[in-house]
Amino acid sequence: MSGFLLALRTSFGFLSTIPVGMSMEGLDELVKRSYLQTFAGIVLGAMIGIFAYLTESFLPSTISAVLIMVFIYYITGLNHLDGLGDFGDGATAHGSLEKKVNALKDLSLGIGGVSYTVLALIALYASISSLQAEVLFFSDNAALIVPISLLIAEISAKQAMLTLAAFGKPVHEGLGSMIINNTTFARYVVSFVLGALACVLAFGTLGIIGYISAIVTAFVILNISNRHFKGINGDCIGTANEIARIIVLMVLTVAITAVNNGYGGLFWMPL
Repeated sequence: MSGFLLALRTSFGFLSTIPVGMSMEGLDELVKRSYLQTFAGIVLGAMIGIFAYLTESFLPSTISAVLIMVFIYYITGLNHLDGLGDFGDGATAHGSLEKKVNALKDLSLGIGGVSYTVLALIALYASISSLQAEVLFFSDNAALIVPISLLIAEISAKQAMLTLAAFGKPVHEGLGSMIINNTTFARYVVSFVLGALACVLAFGTLGIIGYISAIVTAFVILNISNRHFKGINGDCIGTANEIARIIVLMVLTVAITAVNNGYGGLFWMPL
């Protein structure tokens, strides 16, 4: 198998529960082609969007929102959510840098991690529900807006992960440091352009607004990580994925609300 195909397969093994297999050789190839993580985000986002379209078409909105959340974690796995929990433990730990980093790396989950995880899940449900409510007044293609927003959120979440990897420094050796050390600025730019094009084509100005909000979120998480841990690890990268997804959905909801309130002239949309 060529290096490209191995990297492509590994991108789905690394970022999803799709049973394609994963190996260190594949990871070596993947980190040389960061843009494939963004491509995987496009495919996963499309899968989530299709599922959302079906549930939005046939089920009440509250049930649909819950099922969309279930499908997100069914297809993307819980590794990044687990990373958010570890990040919460580290960020809320008191004491020295060493204690914070040890809490970050600890396999057990503390109250800080539980709180961060529960709040994130509540925020994800709230953002999906709020988006559902606003799109009813948005356009004649309202049924497509939730799926497209979820597509943009997933693409942006993957780019947020790469943003942390490109601009952060590792606090210890591991899989996270392997990704961080190999995500060069040039590779980051390629993935950034790919993600931006996908978001613009999907949702015009609103798509790029959501995308940029994920990048800003990533830098905020990077700043928090540097303050608490003097660097980042895989858990911090996973945190960027979870938080960016939520922020993008919230930002898109606010933008759609602005359009509904008569500020639509500020935005270009392909729908």
